[in-house]
Amino acid sequence: MVSHIFPRHTQDKLPIAFGGEGCFLFDETGKKYLDASGGAAVSCLGHSHPKIISALHKQLDSLAYAHTSFFTSEPAETLATKLISNAPGDLSQVYLVSGGSEAIEAALKLARQYFLETGQPCRKEVIARRQSYHGNTLGALAVGGNEWRRSKFAPLLVDTHHIAPCYAYREKYDYETEFEFGQRVANELERKIEELGSQNVMAFVAEPVVGATLGAVPAVDGYFKTIREICDHNGVLLILDEVMCGMGRTGTLFAYEQESIAPDIVCVAKGLGAGYQPIGATICTDEIYSAIKNGSGFFQHGHTYIGHPLAAAAANAVLDVLLEDNILEKVSGLGAHLEQSLYTEFGQHSHVGDIRGRGLFYGLEIVKDKKTKEPFHSSDNLARRIKLIAKSRGLLCYPMSGTVDGKMGDHVLLAPPYIINEDKIHSVTTLLAESIDEALGCTKR
Repeated sequence: MVSHIFPRHTQDKLPIAFGGEGCFLFDETGKKYLDASGGAAVSCLGHSHPKIISALHKQLDSLAYAHTSFFTSEPAETLATKLISNAPGDLSQVYLVSGGSEAIEAALKLARQYFLETGQPCRKEVIARRQSYHGNTLGALAVGGNEWRRSKFAPLLVDTHHIAPCYAYREKYDYETEFEFGQRVANELERKIEELGSQNVMAFVAEPVVGATLGAVPAVDGYFKTIREICDHNGVLLILDEVMCGMGRTGTLFAYEQESIAPDIVCVAKGLGAGYQPIGATICTDEIYSAIKNGSGFFQHGHTYIGHPLAAAAANAVLDVLLEDNILEKVSGLGAHLEQSLYTEFGQHSHVGDIRGRGLFYGLEIVKDKKTKEPFHSSDNLARRIKLIAKSRGLLCYPMSGTVDGKMGDHVLLAPPYIINEDKIHSVTTLLAESIDEALGCTKR
């Protein structure tokens, strides 16, 4: 059969996904795949979860869709209340969207409108970090700091500014402690704001744990505390991108909880719908909301499917499972087991330079030389080879290239479902080790 689907990669011959159960997906031939990345860190509760399916059936019997210019809906109202009730800090209002890129776009426009409403029209500059990823729409792509993703579309992107990531494995000097390194790269934000003029800077955007482009890199202790202080000192909004690392992925509902700070705006998606419906959210403080409410009264933004009742019903069911079934506590315990299993399997591997992560969100950085940290060349297509070999062995993982600078370097990202158990974690690490070794042509480590 000739496919008329425009695929991500035109040379890929993809099997047809036919079903899913728990931690596994099945193709049309019946082959079983252990889903160790939840797609792109999406399917956090696995496949065919009965509580979420039941909630979707119930909502579909009641109401599928109502445009938000005419109505609100009970599922959307309930979801917003649940998110705010469980969000530390001063967050108070939820703007529901359909995914991560939309959430970032909404956050950027909300930040800009906030400063217009408060009489600061010069504030338009956005600062983010190199080797970050914030989405594929043009605004989100402009903020992102991954050159491979940006390069083809650079002429279409608004100007943004990028400072160093908090990427200790490659950017910490040998004479620095981790804390000293974190303070050095955090203070790059202060210098960049001074360079641009604080009166011109609108927002700083960052992932609490960097996902796709670096492979589960958490910040060192103290980094985000200093970032928060710099933003406050300069009147700059702190936008945290938790599209991949949020909604329990790191062991707390919001990843920023572990940094002892709170953002002005936080974006979530992926795990919020757990793959059962496309949904995301841009969540802001009452100060930002009130500026618009008491000013023009109208956020000049919107999409057709924002606040979709069916999507909100799915997200409500996901949050109920996360908050009422002790799932977050399990993520922390299973995360410790995943970390130990990875160190046991790869700690002495001659081509695994770094193992990093938090909760059920871990990455392995693959290197040509462990002592020098020399990466493999992009022409080796190592990440793609690992992905294809792992898939042939029945393991779905998330390898990526360009780890070092958007061109060179490779990592493998793991984001298994929160319902995984210790035996399946062992299967993940074993299959991944076999796949990496085959991709590298290793006969010994």
